[in-house]
Amino acid sequence: MVTQTDLQKQIHDIIAPLKGRQIVLIPALQAVQEKLGFVPREAMEEIGELAGVSANTVYGVASFYAQFRYVKPGEHMVKICLGTACHVCGAVTIVDSLERELHIKEGETTKDDKFSLETVRCFGSCALAPVVVVDDEVYGNVTAPKALEILKKYK
Repeated sequence: MVTQTDLQKQIHDIIAPLKGRQIVLIPALQAVQEKLGFVPREAMEEIGELAGVSANTVYGVASFYAQFRYVKPGEHMVKICLGTACHVCGAVTIVDSLERELHIKEGETTKDDKFSLETVRCFGSCALAPVVVVDDEVYGNVTAPKALEILKKYK
């Protein structure tokens, strides 16, 4: 388990190279997320301090972009497309099935930190609808039962 002090040191080490230069908030946020997998509140405070702006300003910039997450993700990220083609082909049923199986809702992480569940608007793989992506592995023509089988590979 990472202590609060360890987390603050990690965050400081990630963004310290930016000190003394004109700090651009987005690259600093991206650097933290790349290293930690998310952007904790402490990172926003540290980035704000180095940039000379408030943590609220940093959060305002970060919250504008969908790329940033504020909760530590699970070991495996499960994403279900809810774009038009996937929706029409039953993606909502897949979401419901995975939420029941994992005992979490969309946007949450399992208690054991094994899985995070997200929905996205489009992967650009409409010919494969419905689409589920686990980590970087794309699965097409997924059904609710097939989604449960896919999860077994990662347990």
